[in-house]
Amino acid sequence: VQLVESGGGLVQPGGSLRLSCAASGSRISRYVMSWYRQAPGKERELVATITNAAGTTNYAASVKGRFIISRDNDKNTVYLQMNSLEPEDTAVYYCRGRYGVYDSWGQGTQVTVSS
Repeated sequence: VQLVESGGGLVQPGGSLRLSCAASGSRISRYVMSWYRQAPGKERELVATITNAAGTTNYAASVKGRFIISRDNDKNTVYLQMNSLEPEDTAVYYCRGRYGVYDSWGQGTQVTVSS
C-alpha cells in the first residue's frame, strides 16, 4: 500500500489541525494504521494507533485527550485530529500501515506550532 499524508502546516498554540493519510494500491481495512512523529534531533515516536477490525485506539500519553485517530475504510483514509496543539507537538508526522509482512510508511507532513 502507498500512503500519502496531508494537512500539515503552521498553527498557533491552542489551535487545531486534521491530518489525512490517503492510501492506494490496497484496501486499508485489513491494516493496523498508526501515526508517528519525529521532532528535530529526536527519535521517531508513536503517537496513535487504530486497529483493523474493532477499530480500537491507543495514544501516547503526551497526546491522550487532545488527539483523535480515526479511519474511513470506504475512503481508504486515516485521520489524526489534533486539538489544543502545543509547541512541543512540532514535528514531521508520518502515517504507517501494517498487515502481516507488509509495512508501509508515508513521506511525512510538517506540523509547526508557533505564535
